[in-house]
Amino acid sequence: MPLQAAAAVVLVRLGRASLGASLGAQAAGAAALRAAAGAPERLVLWEPRGPVYTAGLRGLEGAAAGAAGRLRALGAEVALVGRGGRLTFHGPGQLVAYPVLDLRRRRLALRAYVAALERLARDACRRLGLPHARALPPPRTGVWLGDRKLCAIGVHCGRHITTHGLALNCCTDLTWFDHIVPCGLEGLGVTSLSQELQRHVSVEEATQPFLEVFQEVFNCSLREEPGLQE
Repeated sequence: MPLQAAAAVVLVRLGRASLGASLGAQAAGAAALRAAAGAPERLVLWEPRGPVYTAGLRGLEGAAAGAAGRLRALGAEVALVGRGGRLTFHGPGQLVAYPVLDLRRRRLALRAYVAALERLARDACRRLGLPHARALPPPRTGVWLGDRKLCAIGVHCGRHITTHGLALNCCTDLTWFDHIVPCGLEGLGVTSLSQELQRHVSVEEATQPFLEVFQEVFNCSLREEPGLQE
């Protein structure tokens, strides 16, 4: 069933950008929503410009905290961000989406919102040629093919406003995941659209099907607004 209809969501395309630029764009959208009840919701889309490991609210505890120096020595940025979930990787070849939505306006519970994100990523993967992509019960949040994770999901919700979101591996260099336990799940693999389809699938190719499914799942239209170029 589609979610309750809402006004047009502003699409902000950052292209290849730094983590800082993406966090700034979502923070600006969230601040605008909190300041004015009628402010538009946003969808911030970006592709990481370089390798970066991000940790959620519990992601740099214990062994992960000691690993930060080792990960930086590999040439990657390591950052603590205010989302749920543990340590994961973002890098070139990933489509990262930060929906900045008002769940109160949409009359949507947080768990139902996470399920909607899973449906979004699953249906986008199926539209791109992977009919067996699926969501699994917690703690395996995200979208999977068997025991291989295609899309990671980690969100934050404050005063009914969502930030952070999902990262879909399109043509990501998966060897970066070898240095961590992605999302704290032992013994499970990571995959990409390119690896599963046995051809190069760029972020650009995945974007249009993703946006089409976003509008279906969240029952909205998209109105594009230029992103800040670095």
